[in-house]
Amino acid sequence: MPQGKFVAYNRKLDKFATLTDIIARLRGPHGCPWDRKQTHQSLKPPLLEECYEVLEAIDQADSQELCRELGDVMMQVVFHAQIAAEQGEFAIEDVLREINTKLIHRHPHVFEGAKVKDAQEVVQNWESLKQEERPGASVLSSLPKGMPALAYSQALQRRAATVGFDWRRFDDVVQKLAEEVEEMRQAIDQQERVSEFGDLLFALTNVARWLDIDLEDALRLANERFYQRFRYMEKACEQRGITLSSLPLEEQDKLWEEAKGKLSP
Repeated sequence: MPQGKFVAYNRKLDKFATLTDIIARLRGPHGCPWDRKQTHQSLKPPLLEECYEVLEAIDQADSQELCRELGDVMMQVVFHAQIAAEQGEFAIEDVLREINTKLIHRHPHVFEGAKVKDAQEVVQNWESLKQEERPGASVLSSLPKGMPALAYSQALQRRAATVGFDWRRFDDVVQKLAEEVEEMRQAIDQQERVSEFGDLLFALTNVARWLDIDLEDALRLANERFYQRFRYMEKACEQRGITLSSLPLEEQDKLWEEAKGKLSP
């Protein structure tokens, strides 16, 4: 990049237009060979990875990292919009117009003086307004089936609940979970076990929803706790000149409890 051009960018690094200009330049005839060869399909993995990196930064309460990762997600959005613009499909301005129009339409209590009593009514109105935008469509149809299965399960249940299809009491939800555990125990072959285990996960997802727990967040944090505790066990064994696999299960359990005591919950 010519020095003068770099200086011009350097004075406008906090502008959205600078990002769109950079992506357009990278995709241009004299731009970056890697960027120029990318497509919507090829960018799917990095888009997903960047979203998960945002979640990790949130989980770690790292605001500086969150700032960086949100920038990476924004870059992915602009990248896709640039590819679409080159193909004559839509431009970044169309993306902005769509989301701004949607936000205004689905918040009449903010922009049009409508009255709502609480956040739950906001959610119900949101779904009703969404249905108006897509007449005849299922309340479930806008959920992407490519979501992680547990997140998709919880989203399905939340959507169904907005039209009143839900349990009346939390005790009923717990009872359903107990029933699914028993049905899995009684499964007679692998096919039935798979089916009943799926029902069990679905019921457990419902328990999380009733407790206002995001299942993906809870499981991701549990995974991280397991990772950190297991790494503690491995490092402790290294320091003691032994291998973890050489220890009997009882000794491994003691190390696990030690890890739980040393590490934050």
